[in-house]
Order: sequence, then structure tokens, then C-alpha cells
Amino acid sequence: MNMSMYILGYPLLIWLVLLAVGAICGAIGQAFAGYSPGGCLIALVVGFIGAWFGVWLAGSLGLPAIFTLEVGGQAFLLIWAIIGALLFAIVLGLVLQRIIVDA
Repeated sequence: MNMSMYILGYPLLIWLVLLAVGAICGAIGQAFAGYSPGGCLIALVVGFIGAWFGVWLAGSLGLPAIFTLEVGGQAFLLIWAIIGALLFAIVLGLVLQRIIVDA
């Protein structure tokens, strides 16, 4: 009997690896941006949104996959995820700083 748990067709271990990689990419992006609105959970969210944005941006501009991590048969574009997290953290920092200053 197979006791492994699947979420949306992928094993739980793959999701845990993606969570860890997303958190690391988000933390690196926030460190380069110089803005960190929170702890590990926020870095995880910034990492996933940044990864989505970075991969979308690279695909839209026809940029090559520079450094990839193979997770569960899917390529995770690390460099573009970090660049996307960096851009998202910069925009987030500018928006939140503007809201706090105006308040």
C-alpha cells in the first residue's frame, strides 16, 4: 500500500522542496532589494510571487534559462525566480513605504 500523500498530482516531498526553494529565493531577493517586510513566511510569499513573475518575464522577453533546479520533473528557474523576487520586493517596498509616509 502506497502511503505517500499527493497534492495537485505532486508528492508532498516535492511541495516541501519547492517551499524551501521559494523561501530561499524570496530571502535572497529581499536581501538584494534591501527591503524585508517580515520573516520567513513573507520571504516565502515574496519568493513564490517573484518566481512566477520572474519566469513569466523571462518567457515573455525570450530570455534563456540560466540556472535551473529540477524538482519532480519540472525545471525551477532559480536565477529568474531571484530576479523576480528582487523586483517584487522593490515594488513592495516602494508601495508600502509610500503608504506609511502618506498615512
